[in-house]
Amino acid sequence: MHVVIVGCGRVGSSLARHLIDDGHTVSVVDRKAGAFERLGQGFTGQTFAGIGFDRDLLVRAGIERAEAVAAVTNGDNSNILVARVARETFGIERVVARIYDPRRAAIYQRLGIATVAPALWTTERVLRRLVPEAGAVEWVDPSAKVSLVERSLAKTWAGHKVLELEQDGVRLVAVSRLGSAMLPHEGLVAQEGDVVYFAVNHDALGRLDDLINGPTAGHGH
Repeated sequence: MHVVIVGCGRVGSSLARHLIDDGHTVSVVDRKAGAFERLGQGFTGQTFAGIGFDRDLLVRAGIERAEAVAAVTNGDNSNILVARVARETFGIERVVARIYDPRRAAIYQRLGIATVAPALWTTERVLRRLVPEAGAVEWVDPSAKVSLVERSLAKTWAGHKVLELEQDGVRLVAVSRLGSAMLPHEGLVAQEGDVVYFAVNHDALGRLDDLINGPTAGHGH
């Protein structure tokens, strides 16, 4: 597929190289021509110097045949403008915008524009490592009805089947053990140190801590 990337910093250039390696075609837009040096000598995509939300420039970059657009400049306003032009003017469905302000990111997520808030994501990752019981949420859908949550299992779960963790509104998605992830299955038994990933309905989030802290009476081995 063809992808238009606006912003050729560390994220944009890395994204462009990965997409090219995966066999996609890529156009990269940046207001500074010197930024394209980050792409390296062997880059086979196209580069366009100019303002990322300039519609004529986006057309030259192939947005009319693009299936996806990534807005990853260093400015929230620019990324929001690019994302809106891609969605509203050119009808691109797969649009991702990097938004530094977590509050604004949440607003645009609810408007249907997929956002990545680096500060919020980094904060949550660090918090999860420092205070595992804080139970940071990994992802929330735009309607805020379903969350993807990562938690460390309590030691008391060791020896129990992992599917005992499922209940109304809580679905076990994956189990990570010694750095390797696996899908849950009927015979999989929890071990000390397991990290688990859940898809959780909003109204079930409050019950998750009790569930993680140990199997309830009546749950056998």
